[in-house]
Amino acid sequence: MSDHLRDMSDHAGFAWQRRLRELAPQVLGALVRHHGGFDACEDALQEALLAATTQWPAQGVPADPKAWLITVASRRFIDRYRSDTARADRERALAVLVPADPGAVPDVDDTLTLFLLCCHPALTRPSQVALTLRAVGGLTTAEIARGLLVPEATVAQRISRAKHRIRTSGVRFRPPGAADRAERIRSVTEVLYLVFTEGSTASSGPTVDRADLSAEAIRLARRLHAQVPGDGEVTGLLALMLLTQARGPARSTPSGDLVPLPEQDRGLWDTAMIAEGTALITHALRTAPIGPYQLQAAIAAVHDEAARPEDTDWRQILVLYDLLARLAPGPMVTLNRVVAVGMAHGPAAGIEELHAARAEAAVASHYRFDAVHGYLLDLAGEHEAARACYARAAARTLSLPEQRHLRSRATGGPAPGKDR
Repeated sequence: MSDHLRDMSDHAGFAWQRRLRELAPQVLGALVRHHGGFDACEDALQEALLAATTQWPAQGVPADPKAWLITVASRRFIDRYRSDTARADRERALAVLVPADPGAVPDVDDTLTLFLLCCHPALTRPSQVALTLRAVGGLTTAEIARGLLVPEATVAQRISRAKHRIRTSGVRFRPPGAADRAERIRSVTEVLYLVFTEGSTASSGPTVDRADLSAEAIRLARRLHAQVPGDGEVTGLLALMLLTQARGPARSTPSGDLVPLPEQDRGLWDTAMIAEGTALITHALRTAPIGPYQLQAAIAAVHDEAARPEDTDWRQILVLYDLLARLAPGPMVTLNRVVAVGMAHGPAAGIEELHAARAEAAVASHYRFDAVHGYLLDLAGEHEAARACYARAAARTLSLPEQRHLRSRATGGPAPGKDR
């Protein structure tokens, strides 16, 4: 999608931007279904979107925007194809030179097929993320680069390599077989989880989060859930996103400083989002096999249900982390479980668990090891030792708001559970 779209949206309340992003995957699916050639169709779509941003403000929005985009993109595809004099077998593929008839395009939602194509196992994870945000999300290369905090040229290279890999590997635009479908959907959820995690808790940079990126992940997760509503892990992922995003307004001060969960103003939490997420995870746990995203969503729901920090059911959270550690072990699960132990059974028990976890290199080398250690030491009343831990953690994180928060703790800022 052209960057002109962003300029136009400034004058139209983002309504056209949202509409074009909704239509982009539908149009791309129609083009690929008719013409074949994912990369060429995606390029033609970008040109059609650019045409829309320049013509619609002057001429008005067409009565059928989707049909207009299909027609324009199809013409762009054919023009490019005809100009490609190096294509030796052009005469054997005359079918692609017939413009797609918008009225004849089957009323099929190709969103899931696009998701699965963008998350093809032949692609690297960074390429999967970039291509999903571009083809299914409709984001511009510049928008993706800003969201992921990488150079625009890097994103462009990832997308180009991904489309080249799809073309050379002979992947066809059709749903995978039953044997591969479940695994491919897992890849899609991993990509969306990665995008959301980076958006909701920025790993580096000047802000606590990147709201545009997390909002886009939620939008795409909703689309995926609409395609496979019976998939418990897809439902769990959407619920996790909603229950986490609901706390967004309280996670930072107006000046951009980080506000930890125990100190947040829970009156700022989005109750409608919490209700939706809770309903989703409750249904998934009752109707589908339990998976990691469902367990994370259940943990988020327990936090969101507590009216005050002291009302949090830490014993229930610990049980859920015990299950999660068995299903999907990892450094963050280990460290979060340590906190749950400390809250459920006292800081001494948490510190003992943390010392045991030090044997795992990925845990000991993460800055959050020192942050958790400092938190538990503060709870135990060992404030001087806690400050040293906070200082070490602050020196190792790339998030500027988190650095400021940890340095505040290191210099005698409020201890956990105390007023700011």
